[in-house]
Amino acid sequence: MHPALKLLLLPALALSTTAAEIHDVLIYGGTSAAITAAVQAKKMGKSVLIVCPDKHLGGLSAGGLGWTDSGRKEVIGGLSRDFYHRVYLHYDQDQAWNWQKQSEYGNRGQGAPAADGNSRTMWIFEPHVAEQIFEDLIRENNITVLRDEWLDRTNGVELQNGRILSIKTLSGATYPARMFIDATYEGDLMAAAKVSYTVGREANATYGELRNGVQTAGTVSHQFDNPVDPYLIPGDPSSGLLPRIHDGDPGQEFSADHRIQAYCFRTCMTNHDPNRLPFPRPEGYDPKQYELALRYFLTGWKDVFRKFDPIPNHKTDTNNHGGFSFDNIGYNYDYPEASYERRQEIIAEHETYQKGLLWFIANDPRIPEDIRTRMASWGLAKDEFKDNGHWPHQLYVREARRMVSDVVVNENHLVRNIPTPRPVGMGSYNMDSHNVQRYVDKNGHARNEGDIQRSPGGPYPIDYGAIIPKKAECENLLVPVCVSSSHIAYGSIRMEPVFMILGQSAATAACLSLDHKLAVQDLPFDTLQSRLLADGQVLKK
Repeated sequence: MHPALKLLLLPALALSTTAAEIHDVLIYGGTSAAITAAVQAKKMGKSVLIVCPDKHLGGLSAGGLGWTDSGRKEVIGGLSRDFYHRVYLHYDQDQAWNWQKQSEYGNRGQGAPAADGNSRTMWIFEPHVAEQIFEDLIRENNITVLRDEWLDRTNGVELQNGRILSIKTLSGATYPARMFIDATYEGDLMAAAKVSYTVGREANATYGELRNGVQTAGTVSHQFDNPVDPYLIPGDPSSGLLPRIHDGDPGQEFSADHRIQAYCFRTCMTNHDPNRLPFPRPEGYDPKQYELALRYFLTGWKDVFRKFDPIPNHKTDTNNHGGFSFDNIGYNYDYPEASYERRQEIIAEHETYQKGLLWFIANDPRIPEDIRTRMASWGLAKDEFKDNGHWPHQLYVREARRMVSDVVVNENHLVRNIPTPRPVGMGSYNMDSHNVQRYVDKNGHARNEGDIQRSPGGPYPIDYGAIIPKKAECENLLVPVCVSSSHIAYGSIRMEPVFMILGQSAATAACLSLDHKLAVQDLPFDTLQSRLLADGQVLKK
């Protein structure tokens, strides 16, 4: 074990395995895509091993994102749809409603009912329910999972003639396999295998897009609706900037940059006192970090509670909303390429920031009383994330590395200006980038940049080429999460139901490539398509 990680990582809960055993399919990561990939490979008769740095399985789906960003639900099929069917079956039981009567919950979801009795699916759920479903899938399919196993990103990928032979983890164990799937949010295996990738935003001109690159004029959502002075001494630029404002020009309009959209935790809260813990005052709390938020409140802004989205049992999936909120803008730029130690520092800083903001709003006497009193009525749910201080165990890594392959899905594919000849799944959510930077505009006011929303105009197919590298780079790797796409197209693809869809499709391609003794790039699409359709995937609408 790397010495710097000993105090950071949780004890391994791995099932025993023989390191020398060669598995058909090795999946690196513990996300929802990793689980559907493993289940599909097992259903196709292959030996499967999940190796992941996580203790908890399911990624964001089990980490607080229970208010599913689903888009058009009719294009969600296969194992992804089965997950939401299992959610439905859970909440169809009286014992699932321990803090609230089902009749009191209502049925509000995102753009559609939370539960659909006709399709027997439910799209809104508590974190622990999702995690249990993922664990059930692992158990039912007898899948071996090695947890707390961190890829040696420097020397941990053995390559020969364009193929990965094995991976090695920081524990010193080596795991050979015939096919590999990188199902992480970060793309660590992909990068260590020397596959091409990018980080940040492309210029609009790169792929002929409209919503990529720096977008100062187009950023109207989650913006400061009222003018807010950004200086330590109001009106005095020489006094310096308040914390959490970028010192510098935002960049040329529509140009590329290294910046990525903000991360946050999707926080599970409750105002039901029997299950409520007051917000903790985090170690290192500094009220000066929230001076900009205070000034915004004092302009009369009161919409802080808009994204306290209700999930069952008097809980929420609470997301970012407004000009100054949960999104920790500008504090994640080095996360995609950072060392494990540095990533842990970034995660800890995000936790301190977000806990501190909640404490600040609920307790600082300068906050308007009506807002402060209402926030103080909320707290963390006692029955969620019990081994992590009731705080989500997964940071919302909205975007990190993105593969660059022969096909780069971009805005033009999503709006169907460019055809998609080899669909392996569908997306439908808005092209959704959260804010990327906060700066001072020409009027001397705080301003956010990068939150862009564009509807694709309906469901769209995702090409097989987006989940496979260039053949010259690697012939036995698939990447269903850090897919080959532009920044703004990824803003739509990056939804958990889509990751589960692509995880299943990646595993299907891996297994068929093994059966036919082919590189994943050479697999005939007709062969892949037939099996995907047989397994319930939706490829066109």
